[in-house]
Amino acid sequence: MAKILLVEDNELNRDMLSRRLQRKGFEVDMAIDGEQGVEAARAKAPDLILMDMSLPVLDGWEATRELKADERTKAIPIIALTAHAMASDREKALAAGCDDFDTKPVEWQRLLDKIMRFLPGS
Repeated sequence: MAKILLVEDNELNRDMLSRRLQRKGFEVDMAIDGEQGVEAARAKAPDLILMDMSLPVLDGWEATRELKADERTKAIPIIALTAHAMASDREKALAAGCDDFDTKPVEWQRLLDKIMRFLPGS
């Protein structure tokens, strides 16, 4: 069973996404800010990270940069989740080290398709 770390500060988004992921058979760990996300990624070695970009304490851009600079976590795929849908936001997420990008509100099937590209066989 693939393990996904969901880094999301909005409780409703976190609840909805975690329930949907669990129903699809994923093990889900959660963090509510970028600092907790970095710590959880290092401690739990998830197979994939869903990273909100607008987070308290440490934003998703900086959390992603930290994870991609760390030998222990740099290979973990990170999908950015953001309400910012401009092309420049996608480029900024990829420049920070994200492997893919999706917009909020989340379109479940589109996000699931992206997850499955990184976790074939899950």
